[in-house]
Amino acid sequence: MTMTQTSNKKNIPPAKRSVEVADILREHIKDYQEKYPLLPHQYKIVSDLLNCRTAYLGGHVKKCDHCGAERITYNSCRNRHCPKCQNMPRERWLNARKAELLPVCYFHTVFTLPHDLNPIIVHNRKIMLNILFKSVAETLFSFGHNPKNGLGGKLGFIAILHSWDQKLNLHFHLHCLIPGGVMTEDGKHWKPCKNRYLFNEEALGLVFRGKFIKCLTEAYQEGTLSFPGIIAPYEKPQIFSELKGRLYSHKWVVNVQESINHPEYVLEYLGRYTHRVAISNHRILSLKEGTVTFTYRNRKTNQIRWITIEAVEFIRRFLLHALPIGFVRIRHFGFLANRHRTNNLIRLRSLLGPLIAINETAEQTLREMMLLLTGIDLTICPYCKKGKMQSLGEIPRYTGLSAKQIIRSPIPLRIAA
Repeated sequence: MTMTQTSNKKNIPPAKRSVEVADILREHIKDYQEKYPLLPHQYKIVSDLLNCRTAYLGGHVKKCDHCGAERITYNSCRNRHCPKCQNMPRERWLNARKAELLPVCYFHTVFTLPHDLNPIIVHNRKIMLNILFKSVAETLFSFGHNPKNGLGGKLGFIAILHSWDQKLNLHFHLHCLIPGGVMTEDGKHWKPCKNRYLFNEEALGLVFRGKFIKCLTEAYQEGTLSFPGIIAPYEKPQIFSELKGRLYSHKWVVNVQESINHPEYVLEYLGRYTHRVAISNHRILSLKEGTVTFTYRNRKTNQIRWITIEAVEFIRRFLLHALPIGFVRIRHFGFLANRHRTNNLIRLRSLLGPLIAINETAEQTLREMMLLLTGIDLTICPYCKKGKMQSLGEIPRYTGLSAKQIIRSPIPLRIAA
């Protein structure tokens, strides 16, 4: 069941109450399990989201020193897939990256995989997504090292994995933030991009396609890919060869956006893609009669529209984007790679000059960050607005309704990540 409607404030159905992903899971996860298996890594996500900010995780009791009002705050699950737990980590990450900005133009570049690969990626997620990062990095490095492109040195960039589109369907792509220039191999000079131009999109797409298919073929020949269920035919050399033929026939999409002068604005934009799950709670409009209504942006018309789907289908799409355990979706490359980033930035700043406009605020406390972002002082009593909230003690974990009473244990299937 799917319905869409063009956006206009008049025809977007109003939500009677605030609906969260956890509400949908709580009411319909059993219905989902009747239709689909819940894999172990998905079980952990569902369990955390159901228990987030509930008595099950414990919490703290605080009392106002002025009016005597008491307040209980429950602990967060801190799962990276939780829509409620990523605002503060994102702000800390953004502050740390702002402190590393260089006074140069930046480029936002997106590398997208063809949808023909989606079934194989789903069953070989860790291997295939590592190939995506590797092929994008090798593509950008090859263009950066090539003096014919006007550079001839080492690029530095941040790559962020995205696996969804606005309707929560599979759409694997990498967002890259690239400073407009390279560091020479001896580390003594900075070579900027000429005329605020990075690289040709079509040429990037051709090289990206070649490098990805080469790595994919090597993984197939080494036997590291698995082909269960509906993708079993791809295990046959002839069918796999036909898949490669289709991939070569596609034009692989690489989008190099125009350069941006103010890197702090670029980071704010990029922050939308860092510590974010497939959907934010504020996009969910309603949950009723087994259906979920949420908003999405039509990229062609730039309009806000809404879509209604069955709750089980919503959960299926949400869990499609569960990352493998331990998988890193934000990676730094070149002169911004973690190992030598600090030394490289010190050297480049000596060549380019520091970016004075950016304040280094990575060490802000939670209270300071909340005050800056929302204007709310967490220490002020929310009732009398005069007193300070003083801690009375902690509430131990596991005192509330366990998620195990809502969802069944996962099916112990061994499926390659």
